[in-house]
Amino acid sequence: MADKKEEPQEETTEVPKKKANKTLIIIIIAASIVLGAGGFVGYKLLAGKKSDSETHEKKVEAKTSIIALDPFVLNLADHGRYLKVTIQFEITDEALLETVKSKTPQLRDTIITLVSSKSLNSIASPEGKFQLKDEVLFRTNQIMGLDKDAFKNLYFTEFVMQ
Repeated sequence: MADKKEEPQEETTEVPKKKANKTLIIIIIAASIVLGAGGFVGYKLLAGKKSDSETHEKKVEAKTSIIALDPFVLNLADHGRYLKVTIQFEITDEALLETVKSKTPQLRDTIITLVSSKSLNSIASPEGKFQLKDEVLFRTNQIMGLDKDAFKNLYFTEFVMQ
């Protein structure tokens, strides 16, 4: 009788082990499917956004144009100090190119007035140059008198102080 009692106990212990193994395998497979699907969806979403932004950047770059002004040789606020600067403007829309060309005298006057009021110390540092860029952009966009900014950016292609 002792043999009979032990045998059913062995069978009952094997059945829960098999159920546990099956449950573990099902959980692993389900987790793999969920993680794989989540990774795929995340990749598609991020890859889609990236290509949309690249397409938008290409469209924006295609519309902009750069116009160069003649070099400026200016007296600075400090007596005996000079600045030679060449500026190029990035225009937000090519349709504004003719308007900018017609307003070149006003743009040059504004730049001369603004830059000649600066001292050597105020524009010698990189921060001073960035501030000067911001001021020139602000004033030149005001001169254009449009609802939107005509100039996206400006570039100093030559900047020599004496």
